Amino acid sequence: MGISSNGICEGGFPEELKKVLRTVASNWGDVVDDMEALCVIPLRGAMTNEVYQINWPKKNGDLPRKVLVRLYGEGVEVFFDREDEIRTFECMSKHGQGPRLLGRFADGRVEEFIHAKTLSAADIRDPEISALVASKLREFHNLDMPGPRRMLLWERLRNWLSEAKSLCSLKDAKEFRLDVLAEEIDMLEKEFSLDYQDIGFCHNDLQYGNIMMDEETRAITIIDYEYASYNPIAYDLANHFCEMVANYHSETPHILDYNKYPGKEERRRFVHAYLTSDGNKPTELEAEKLLSDAEKHTLPNHLFWGLWGVISGYVNTLEFDYMEYARQRFEQYWLRKRTLLISSTILPDENVNGSSINTT
Repeated sequence: MGISSNGICEGGFPEELKKVLRTVASNWGDVVDDMEALCVIPLRGAMTNEVYQINWPKKNGDLPRKVLVRLYGEGVEVFFDREDEIRTFECMSKHGQGPRLLGRFADGRVEEFIHAKTLSAADIRDPEISALVASKLREFHNLDMPGPRRMLLWERLRNWLSEAKSLCSLKDAKEFRLDVLAEEIDMLEKEFSLDYQDIGFCHNDLQYGNIMMDEETRAITIIDYEYASYNPIAYDLANHFCEMVANYHSETPHILDYNKYPGKEERRRFVHAYLTSDGNKPTELEAEKLLSDAEKHTLPNHLFWGLWGVISGYVNTLEFDYMEYARQRFEQYWLRKRTLLISSTILPDENVNGSSINTT
């Protein structure tokens, strides 16, 4: 088996990856001379990269050795700086979070294989597992990471909007109303700056596939830090709630079912588990404020992933309907904006029904 720009395929491993795998094997006292002895297992659910589990037999005949190979998606440099992401990855490892980096090659890297279960769409709705995730997320937000503690949300949204405009056809730009999104971003930034915001190191991509659990100890590990940065913690909670409507392992992974969006009681339980995980008991006012802030922050989440979908539709070759995904995220933004910002006096004109996106 071999690797290409579009994944692992028939042929032969490129020399660069062979060297990395042989070095990793040698460091563990193994010998991998025969590339045909490698077992390559594609792992589904990734939407930016392609991810594979690679196994090889140990010399002593015990259970095979496992590593994870991540192939970088095409065009992802639009979304983040790969060197920054690697630094975050290595820093997380030093903090005892996530897998270790074992080796790098031009088109990807080799990571430690975590012997834990990747959560499913159903798992993150389980009250006990959800409470564990909330506790781990609080720990994640409190990590002391290098770099300035300033939020990157609004800067990223503006950069991505500019990129989307440069890539889009006139038809797509009109359908997704890219011409008015700069005003929307300005309005949201102004609206959210009126109140105090608790800033933490946020993951920003809390879909179930980026959360793992050791089935024996039930320890939670959050993986994949490509979009991680300092942001309002309410934004990260909002991101996780939004991801509860997705099932990326279904026959239609791009379809979002907003009937599955968590109700207020489910969101309140998550917020309560989050705030009490450090042993302190929050006031009812603190809990309700974070609950309200998280719900408002679903709006920039919809814009963030809507723009991600538009750009990915032009630069990524993975089999995923990015444009339809983007359409759903933008549609939710327009449908929910007036309800969530009802106190705001800075609401641009919309269609009467609140939905401004062209779905025809």
